[in-house]
Amino acid sequence: MRIVNPSFGREAPSTEQVAATVVDWRQDPIVLFSNSKPNAKELLEGVRDRMGAFRATDNIDYIQKDTSAQPAPSAMVDELATRYRAALLAIAD
Repeated sequence: MRIVNPSFGREAPSTEQVAATVVDWRQDPIVLFSNSKPNAKELLEGVRDRMGAFRATDNIDYIQKDTSAQPAPSAMVDELATRYRAALLAIAD
């Protein structure tokens, strides 16, 4: 999984195979990842509900890190990267 911050964005390196990184938003497994701040869960649940208009949501899961005060553990990030093709992150208050 390639993690991209959409506020900055980045182009794929020329040596990277772009086809291998394309996400099929209509069927690939997606994780909705919360930073554990208030309202992040509600925001992500709303996103999942809206996505239900164009895709099945049975492989869209909600996960949150333990605390908003600390980054997600590396092991958690590694596990999510192996289980999902995309992650939507919420930062809310």
